[in-house]
Amino acid sequence: MRTMSMTQPRTHGGAGLRIADELRTAILEGQYAPGARIRQEYLAEHYGASRLPVREALRMLEGEGLVRLVANTGAWVTHLSLADCDEMYQLRERIEPLLLRYNVLLLSEAQIDHLDTLATQMELGDDVEHFLALDREFHLGSYEAAKTTLLTDTVHQLWNRTQHYRRAFMQVFRPSDRSVHHEHHLLVAALRRRDVDEAERILAAHIRRTRFELARHPEIFAD
Repeated sequence: MRTMSMTQPRTHGGAGLRIADELRTAILEGQYAPGARIRQEYLAEHYGASRLPVREALRMLEGEGLVRLVANTGAWVTHLSLADCDEMYQLRERIEPLLLRYNVLLLSEAQIDHLDTLATQMELGDDVEHFLALDREFHLGSYEAAKTTLLTDTVHQLWNRTQHYRRAFMQVFRPSDRSVHHEHHLLVAALRRRDVDEAERILAAHIRRTRFELARHPEIFAD
């Protein structure tokens, strides 16, 4: 399965890339909240690096939309407003079904079996972080068979930028929400039938439902 990181330019000694990968993971795992200050001096000390690769790493993450840099001031984890998140979810709602369409006929039976296993594992647990990891593996795993020029990276970036708000969503609704699991199983069934149109429809509705539910909880987006 494709990892959280995206393709990055070369950096001096690879240190910038290493720091970017580890900091990206920390942000996505919720170790940094949206709006949190990221101190370059701490990162340099923590990773045993100079300021140059730290700045390179922060610029990479700024390009991915995970970090906001302010000249002569510092760096912060990006915070989305409700309107920002709604726009990103509307974009996901339109392009992820397209990406899935590219994959439906290419996924192997073994890959679909693995998606089925992940859907069952999500249904059996009640831990938010475990659910988020499995859910990410499930959805991004359903996109890994097709090779695309822009679409796959765009979807990964949107997943990264909305990660905190999926976490907040699941903390409100909990992984025990039956509708989430039902939709996962319906999606696996459509993939087994190689029903492209039905798989697209189920996925679009799955993303749309989360968007609507997030809109009902504006407190999630408070500073």
